Amino acid sequence: MAAKSIIKVAAICGSLRKASYNGGLLRSAIELSESTDGMTIEYLDISPLPMLNTDLEVDGKYPPVVEAFRQKILQADCFLFASPEYNYSITAPLKNAIDWASRPPNVWANRPAAVISAGGGFGGGRSQYHLRQVGVFVDLHFINKPEFVINAFQPPAKFDNDGNLIDPEAKERLKAVLLSLKEFTLRLQQGN
Repeated sequence: MAAKSIIKVAAICGSLRKASYNGGLLRSAIELSESTDGMTIEYLDISPLPMLNTDLEVDGKYPPVVEAFRQKILQADCFLFASPEYNYSITAPLKNAIDWASRPPNVWANRPAAVISAGGGFGGGRSQYHLRQVGVFVDLHFINKPEFVINAFQPPAKFDNDGNLIDPEAKERLKAVLLSLKEFTLRLQQGN
């Protein structure tokens, strides 16, 4: 019997704030993945990445921190984005990370992804639509269902003071996203 392969998920948060609710979603996803057979999630910190400036590319090489990030992207089977909504769109740090990894050769290409978000109003939903548009150009394949947005400010409390997800129903919904991402990743890897 062949050994089960482990799906390697790279988790990327568009917020740099320590107690970010979106970071809390990723921490919860990592915790949930420990009980999801065949899946492991690694959080990738995008805060050290310099703002995209092609002057930093010297002799076809990227700055070491950028190259290390690109290698982590290459090693992942799929991606889980936590995308807060700033001014109806994705955040500058997230767009910057996407742009660095899309520089030639584009290391995002032809892999699956999922997006989750927390915030006010629509719970970050508008940022998800913009991220999906960017994904078209960089050749990411987002799962369609289930969608995950959460209004972080409606009672009852969804997060604690440190930004950790405490809502049991939201955790169940988050687990459904992970299972869908895993299934979609396996399907794409098998060419179906």
